[in-house]
Amino acid sequence: MTDQALSALLDARRPTRADARRNFDALVVAGKEAFAEHGVDASLEDIARRAGVGIGTLYRNFPTRDALVEAVYLDEVAAVASFGDELEAREPFEALAAWLRRFADYASRKKVLLDGLNRDSELLQTCRTLMYRSGEPLLERAQAAGAVRSDVAIDDAIRLVAGVAGVAFPSEEQRERVVDLALDGLRAR
Repeated sequence: MTDQALSALLDARRPTRADARRNFDALVVAGKEAFAEHGVDASLEDIARRAGVGIGTLYRNFPTRDALVEAVYLDEVAAVASFGDELEAREPFEALAAWLRRFADYASRKKVLLDGLNRDSELLQTCRTLMYRSGEPLLERAQAAGAVRSDVAIDDAIRLVAGVAGVAFPSEEQRERVVDLALDGLRAR
């Protein structure tokens, strides 16, 4: 994990027993799928069924809908942040572009989750900081290689990609093309 604060937030929510941990993780995956399909008002019974557990197990792990939404959000942020660590072997621009594409994919889904979270919460501030910390070294490396404009900050790149990704597109292919256009705008000329 890239950030100890995020690791602590995730670990504080996960049970320690192996079977309970598997159930927790299955509920997070099922929650991610259900929220993507139906929004944060997705049926908790459906989420439990998808995870292969009873509704009591869902409530033992997540006493409120908000607790499940937070866990799904944390899991999504952790996946994007840790992806940055996997890109060290790639060329600088390609590493940054791959991370920003992964971020764009996350950003296209996160609106649903954000609707279920307190936008001023410490959790969201921690997650935002983590995103910036995981993308910034990739941006700096691409800038040092002369592949990305020197006047771009990580905040600029994230907002650019998030803005593009947040638009409703008729197809995934078009969204990817438009994200590629935005990424091309980051290149040094």
